[in-house]
Amino acid sequence: MLHDRVLVALEGEGERRSGGGIVIPATASVGRRLAWGTVVAVGHNVRQVEVDDRVLFDPEERAEVEVQAKDYVVLRERDIHAVAAARVSDGQTGLYL
Repeated sequence: MLHDRVLVALEGEGERRSGGGIVIPATASVGRRLAWGTVVAVGHNVRQVEVDDRVLFDPEERAEVEVQAKDYVVLRERDIHAVAAARVSDGQTGLYL
């Protein structure tokens, strides 16, 4: 990866369930919805995100790429809205905005 770019593997695209257990198909129009993904690689100028962090991003601001028959998303670090990091050791959730 180059500069401030982050390579992200998408999580759970397609059907999802509501809090009450209702299945919502992938074709349902919900408006602008942010998506979660897992960081696979980072560029050398990325400062706040590390590999294996979960990141929240806008699916409209992405560039898709296929590597070895698997789909990924390439984002700039500034396009990431939140990070859920498991590396926080003080017992907190690790989610910061």
